[in-house]
Amino acid sequence: MGTTVLSTTGVLRGVTASARALSSLPDIGYADRCTMVTDVDATPEQWARAMFGDVPSAAERFIWRGLLGLRLAPVPSPDTVAGWRVGGRGEDWIRLEAASWSLRGNLVVRTAGRRVSLTTCLQYDRWWGRVVWPPLSAVHRHLVPTVLRDADRRLRARD
Repeated sequence: MGTTVLSTTGVLRGVTASARALSSLPDIGYADRCTMVTDVDATPEQWARAMFGDVPSAAERFIWRGLLGLRLAPVPSPDTVAGWRVGGRGEDWIRLEAASWSLRGNLVVRTAGRRVSLTTCLQYDRWWGRVVWPPLSAVHRHLVPTVLRDADRRLRARD
C-alpha cells in the first residue's frame, strides 16, 4: 500500500481539544496539523525520529536556530529528537518541545490506526515571534506533507 496525505489543516483557528490536551503550551497562538494514511507499523517516537533524525539537518538548523532562535540540545540523546526535548509521551503520541526568547513550540506526533499526524503548536512570548512565524508558516505547511512521506519511506526501508 502507498501513502496518502489525508489532510493538511492549515492554521487551526480555535485550537482543537486534542491538540490542546497534548500541548504543554498554556496559550497556543498558532497550530496546524497534517495527517497521512499509512500501513507502516511504528511508534510515535520512531515516526518522530524518521521525520527529523537525531540531529537537525542544515535546513532545520537554519530555520529553527537561525530564524526562530530555538534553543536546541547540542548533542543527540534518548531524551531529544533533532535537538528538541522530548517533553511527554503516551502510547500513541510524543511531544517535542523547544523555546526561544520570542516563542515556544511543540511538535506532537500521533498515531491512530492507519494514520500518523504531525501537529505544530506555537506560543508567542514576544512580538518577534508574531512577526517572524507567519511568513515561515506558509513554507512549513508546504513542507510537512513531504516530511511525513519521507518518514514513511525511511520506516519502510528499515525492514
